[in-house]
This record gives sequence, structure tokens and C-alpha cells, in this order.
Amino acid sequence: MKIPFADFTPMHNEVRAEITQAFKDVYESNRFIRGKCCASFEQNFAEYCSVPFCIGCGNGLDALHIILRAAGIGAGDEVIVPAQTFIATALAVSYAGAKPVLVDIEPDYYALDPEKLEAAITSRTKAIIMVHLYGQIGRFEEVSSIAKKYNLMLIEDAAQAHGALYKGRKAGSLGDAAGFSFYPGKNLGALGDAGTICTQSQELAEKARMLCNYGSRRKYEHEYKGFNSRLDEMQAAFLDLKLKHLDRWIKDRTRIAVRYLEGIKNPLIKLPKVNPHSSHTWHIFPILVEHREQLKEWLDMHEIGYQVHYPCALHEHKAYSELGYIKQEFPVASRCATQEISLPIFYGMTVEQIDYIIETINRFEVSNK
Repeated sequence: MKIPFADFTPMHNEVRAEITQAFKDVYESNRFIRGKCCASFEQNFAEYCSVPFCIGCGNGLDALHIILRAAGIGAGDEVIVPAQTFIATALAVSYAGAKPVLVDIEPDYYALDPEKLEAAITSRTKAIIMVHLYGQIGRFEEVSSIAKKYNLMLIEDAAQAHGALYKGRKAGSLGDAAGFSFYPGKNLGALGDAGTICTQSQELAEKARMLCNYGSRRKYEHEYKGFNSRLDEMQAAFLDLKLKHLDRWIKDRTRIAVRYLEGIKNPLIKLPKVNPHSSHTWHIFPILVEHREQLKEWLDMHEIGYQVHYPCALHEHKAYSELGYIKQEFPVASRCATQEISLPIFYGMTVEQIDYIIETINRFEVSNK
């Protein structure tokens, strides 16, 4: 049986007629930037996340970058980020002119470790970015308590956590601001790049909206040296119609994850843990295995797709060698980088596909060759 890592076909077949109609509507409107579709999605996604303000932008990296800029964070400032995440989290800090300061992740939920957080705070620290890695929220309350203690801005990188809950509250509504990505592979994915900024702050929202649009509130009047990062009408229309199905799609991913958690019994495999205070949206189903290359060969042999998220911790990238961290400095992040492998999890997977993956994983053994 051949199983891809991801397959959008079941999802997109269900919404094909809606997607086609949305394309026609936008195409015939002759309005492709900053029109009614973007306004509608911003309002609906704000309501979904339980926040008063949502600003569409070009992608998730832009969302985080513009949040930092709107907050006045820049040269000479430091922003704490987890040592294991996609590089965009750190790049946003660098683009703002600030310095990313890394903190290890905790071994259960792969989020910032609050027990290691305070040691990284200095007089130059202005913000903490907490990444909801793989689709669930970690020990947010503890991180938030530290942020308040030191009067630091707390930003959510919610790029993988659309719809996740923490103690009944939605991702995107927990911190001072949140950045979302709608890259096509996300649980709520556009048909291209797209992102949003969510916040409770009217002041930050107004400045962020201007920064996304060349620093302008009114055409040809520029209050800031802004950027061109706008959610276009076509992607907004697609996202708006997909948003109506998101919770159902997440429920199906949970069905698959529960079957994995119950069925995979191989002692060589470390399964992900679910935070009892958080609902996991299962953007990624990550497992850890010491002999990852052998498992990859085994999965290849059985035609099961997989990916690795992410093979380099942030301090191991050449792009951030100037930070001066040593390889052993963040042991949990480095262990995840060398051991993590993501199993297929996508809407519409059949029981036969899931069981075949479970059976294949359970038969995996380490070779001494």
C-alpha cells in the first residue's frame, strides 16, 4: 500500500464547488487587493479566535515580523524564541533588527521550557515568542506568568495551531498578539501563501495594518516606512470558505492521532504527549526514534510517506552561527532535531491506511548492520 505524507484530495474534493465559485466571484469582481473578501475573512477569523482584531498579511513570517515592528521592538532589543522551531520564528526577530535569544524546549509538549526561561532574560529582553509546535499549546500559563513578572510582550507563533485550545481559550487569543500562517499544508491552508495577525490591542492592530500596507492608513499618505504584505482577495475568499469546515477537519485529524496513540506499541518509538490543559490540532504527528535513518529506510521500503520537522535546531543553522551557541547547549531541541519523524496525518485517511502504518511501525526493528 502506498501512502503519501499528505494528500489534499479528500478535503479539496469536498469543497471543489465552493472553491470554484469563490474564484469566479473574485475574478469577476475585478477587485483583487483589500476588498470585501479580505474584510470578511478578517472578521470571521477574529471571531473564530475570540479576538477583536485580525489583520491579513502575506504569510506567517510577515505576521510575526510586523507584530514586532508594531510593538516598537528593534535594534538593541532581545526576543526569546524556542531553540527548536521553523527558522521563520527567529527570522522575524532578525528582520525587526533585534536579536533572537534561544531557550530550550520541554520534552513533553515541545514548547518553550518555562523552567529555563528566566535565565535567558536580560535588561534588553522585550518579548517572548511562544511557538505552539506541531499543533498544541504547551505550558502557557507558566510562560505567561514569567512574561508578566518582567513586563515582557508575549507573542504566539500559532502557525501550526489554528483552532487549538488552552483551558478553553483559542490559540491567538492568549498572548498580546499572535501570528498565523496559512501555508497550503496547514490545517487551515490557502492555495498559496497567506497569514494573519491577531491581537487584543487596538493600538497594535492599527499600526500593524498600516505597516502591512506601505505604512499607510490612507492612499499616498505614509505614516511609517512600511511593507507590502497584504492578504489578497483570492486567498481570503478560499480561506473564508475553508474556515467553516476547519473544526470538522481537526476532528478527523484527532481520530487518526488517537488511533496512532492507541495502536503504536513499538518500544523504540516515543509517541507525542497531549497536554491535559490543551486540545491538540495535530498539524503534525511527531514521533521520536533514535535510529531515524533506519526507520526512514523501513518506511521507504513500505511506501509510507514521512517528513522531518525539523532536522536542525535553530542554533545549528549556519545562518545563526553568529549567536555563538554550542551544539550541546539545548539538549531537548537537539534531540528532537536528530530523532523526530512525522507520520502521515491528513483529513480523509482510511482505516486501512492508518492500520497499515501502525502495523508497519510496530514491526520496525533496529538492524546491527
